[in-house]
Amino acid sequence: MKIGIIGAGNIGSVLALRFGENGHDVRIANSRGPASLADIERQTGATAVEARDAVKDADVVVVTIPQAKVPNLPNDLFAGVPASVVVIDTGNYYPQQRDGRIEAIEKGTPESRWVEQQIGRPVVKAFNNIYADHLKTRGKPAGTPGRIALPVAGDDAKAKAVVMKLVDEIGFDAVDAGEIDDSWRQQPATPVYTGDFDAAGVRAALKNADPVRKPEWRATDGSPGTFERPA
Repeated sequence: MKIGIIGAGNIGSVLALRFGENGHDVRIANSRGPASLADIERQTGATAVEARDAVKDADVVVVTIPQAKVPNLPNDLFAGVPASVVVIDTGNYYPQQRDGRIEAIEKGTPESRWVEQQIGRPVVKAFNNIYADHLKTRGKPAGTPGRIALPVAGDDAKAKAVVMKLVDEIGFDAVDAGEIDDSWRQQPATPVYTGDFDAAGVRAALKNADPVRKPEWRATDGSPGTFERPA
């Protein structure tokens, strides 16, 4: 498949590497332009392009940028992109560490539902609950006992199936985590977040998630700080 990745941070660069290793044609873009991605090209084998070229003719588009930066994407980024193109959201809301206050999320809108509203496209939520290093190094062949599983949430069954296949290809079991309105169950501070559980463990963790956002994961008057010094 042709996969376009918007964002070349930790998760974006790892996904570029892993998808490329599995035979996909990967293009990657960031806000600073392709000239800034020479190292990423060399390390991953992906082709650095402008954001609009990442989504052009793609089968799958991955949006993997800081939550607060999503509204800064070009308004017409998906203009002319067929509705059949699968869009994956890997993002998390880190109000005290990076993103500051996003009022709709603070009031209870699931993070990925908010992303949909910003980009004007339905998304599938995946790859957000695992450390990038683990995503890079801990994948195992299908059937391996204790294989790490990743939750995948989305409203479109066909789109979700595409993403679940990609999850399996790069070495992880995929667990259907319901619709986007259920995706709060895999947000930061929930049991499944960075848990590295197998499929049974992921299902249990999703079931045990609490919809109330914990105070340490809500914005304050001083937000944002940094990951080292949250505010």
